[in-house]
Amino acid sequence: MFFKASKNTLLRRISPVLIMGSLALLSRPTKAVIEEISLNNQEIISKIVVEGNQRIDVETILLYLKLKEGDVATPEKLNESFKALFGTNFFSDVTFDQQGKTLIVHVQENPIINRVAFEGNQKISSETLDKEIGLSPRTIYTRNKVQSAQQKLLQIYRQSGRFAARVEPKIIKLPENRIDLVFEIEEGPVTQVEKINFVGNRNFSDGTLEAAIQTKEARWYRFFTSDDNYDPDRLNYDQEKLRQFYLNHGYADFKIVSAVAELSPDQKDFFITFTLEEGEKYKFGKVEIESKIPSISLEKLQEAVVFDEEDWYSAKLVDQTVEKMMEVAGEQGYAFVEPKAKAKKNKEDLTVDLTFILEEGPKIYIQRIDIIGNTRTLDSVIRRELTISEGDAFNVVRVRKSLQKIKDLNYFKKVDLTRHPGDAPDKVIIKIDVEEQSTGELMLSGGYGQNIGPLGEISVRERNLLGTGQSVGAKTRIAKRQSLIDFDYEQPYFLGRHLMFGANAYMKKEDLKSQSSFEERTNGLGTWIGYELAEYWTQVLGYGIRFDHIGGLSSYASKFIRQQRVNTVISSVFQTLTYDRRDSRIDPRSGYTTSLTNEFAGVGGDVKYLKNEVGAVYYYPLGEEITLSTRGKYGQILGFGRTLRIADRYNLGGDSLRGFDFAGVSPRDKTGIQDSLGGMKFYSMSLESTFPIGLPNEFGIRGSTFIDAGSVWDSQYKNDPIVFDDNSLRVSAGVGLAWRSPMGPLRVNFAWPLKKRTLDKTRMFLFGFSTQL
Repeated sequence: MFFKASKNTLLRRISPVLIMGSLALLSRPTKAVIEEISLNNQEIISKIVVEGNQRIDVETILLYLKLKEGDVATPEKLNESFKALFGTNFFSDVTFDQQGKTLIVHVQENPIINRVAFEGNQKISSETLDKEIGLSPRTIYTRNKVQSAQQKLLQIYRQSGRFAARVEPKIIKLPENRIDLVFEIEEGPVTQVEKINFVGNRNFSDGTLEAAIQTKEARWYRFFTSDDNYDPDRLNYDQEKLRQFYLNHGYADFKIVSAVAELSPDQKDFFITFTLEEGEKYKFGKVEIESKIPSISLEKLQEAVVFDEEDWYSAKLVDQTVEKMMEVAGEQGYAFVEPKAKAKKNKEDLTVDLTFILEEGPKIYIQRIDIIGNTRTLDSVIRRELTISEGDAFNVVRVRKSLQKIKDLNYFKKVDLTRHPGDAPDKVIIKIDVEEQSTGELMLSGGYGQNIGPLGEISVRERNLLGTGQSVGAKTRIAKRQSLIDFDYEQPYFLGRHLMFGANAYMKKEDLKSQSSFEERTNGLGTWIGYELAEYWTQVLGYGIRFDHIGGLSSYASKFIRQQRVNTVISSVFQTLTYDRRDSRIDPRSGYTTSLTNEFAGVGGDVKYLKNEVGAVYYYPLGEEITLSTRGKYGQILGFGRTLRIADRYNLGGDSLRGFDFAGVSPRDKTGIQDSLGGMKFYSMSLESTFPIGLPNEFGIRGSTFIDAGSVWDSQYKNDPIVFDDNSLRVSAGVGLAWRSPMGPLRVNFAWPLKKRTLDKTRMFLFGFSTQL
């Protein structure tokens, strides 16, 4: 800060560079001059004049001045006035000129940004960059804003792996104190991770540890992912992933000594080195529960412990136990209990003793729920999945269930839920951060079957129509002996309530001559409503009508088939009751689900029957990578009046009993080509394990082994000597591969019948794939 003085004039001009510092940096000689001038200029200001302003009106400028007419222009007041005016960011320069009793305020306004543009960016769109920098047209330009935007752009490119990127802001001056701001960008090549080194890992290989983190070494087959691009934020995340990995495998003393990323001299590759201290492996020791709430059942709390003494220590199992204890407390009416696990490590015998302490914590309520990141999905679509509301007591179990329900929508690539302090000590703000993903699907599948020959299927679906959560789809299948066109619509929250409404229309033509010596053509319509009866319980009620035509009878068709009606109308109502306790609907690893389905045909139409089916699936994790699943299903159909049509009866084969052809297991006419007649009863069972096959996780390929079993019987012709009809058990076993390919999931199964009857038809190979937009 410096002053220029004359006999009648005090000119005070303040350097913009010095303004950015504090008053403590001002030099002593300057201060002495100010004080001297102040003593020599004690005139009272009678008039203040503002010059140089174009957009900012005089009243606004006078409002920021720390002196007014009638005041003495002391250095202190001029300093304060200057700081106040400069702090508005309206001005690039401010000077004061005192001429007698008149104070002249000279201002130079910062320009207005007319346009923000990007040049040279090809890998990242201008729209994406524009959202991040925080600059927009018709805002005031300042050097600090531009420098901040420049750093944000460099950070965006670094997060995408382009550490050699350069960003240079250019200013184009326009009339009326306006500018165009152009960021010239040199994106540069992607900086990849050439090598990941682990130092100090005695118990796990480098490959095992690399599989545990997100960052990967650059390989040719990783062209569909960016995990082999260097990202400093991801490096921090990987350190936490390593800690979790070791703590979940018993290494309670594990430490990361350092995590260093070194850039090669040509700035094309990074070399990452993790230095580790694994420590010793621990087992669970004694487990105690201290509950300061006597009314909570101690027995139920003990049942919530998911591990036994002498099991290898795992932080994940401790967390699961805490969560189950919270569920026990919540079920008994204690919403503010958050159990704490106190661990004591015993170096002598390498065990970890745990004490779970339960006490009623402070009453905390949800002040607000903020949802961010949903650029397409409506706020209401996310909020209706929540089991918590603003004003509710904060309940960790319900918060986690809400998080899982949002994930189960499968609309988002990422869902994060965090809590933040509210306006009062007993208030909390919940923030849900989501990242949208594509919900449009184009599915292509192909295969070959002994019953329908080569087949191709195309379907188009939008699972989140215009962000409303509605689903609409169309499917067409073309095969040598089958064709299908199907349209469907689903609204998960019909009339703004927890009601799922759906409808579909379809046309199907199928050549069943290889099974039952006839062709069938069906046109149908259906509609249904589903709702939640209670937690985990859902029910679906519906109505359907279809028009069937049987034709193309072979001359060698079974006599039972020739007795079928040519044209039939089936009008039916149905219900399905489901109890679902799986940990995830998308990719379940634990839990179970059961269902009961009943259908009554006879609401008009030509046929009457009651069909009942019950089924269950159970998932059980075997370690970190293997999932065991078992499923079973039983069905029975009861006819009223005339004999049931063959098309309404049960058959097994294909996906329902691998190793056998479609309708390969069924009561049959022993004569002719041994037509399938269908059965009134069936059951099927399956035991399957899925596991990694040693390939990198990002390949998305898993193997499976399975055993299927089942039977179909009671054709209503069992007393006829030409009919084969019994309930003998059929068994098959096989192996499979499932690939989550970039085009969509692909599955291949090879199965061999282990137990079959002479007339059964087998099929050992099945494959199919789909792709997602």
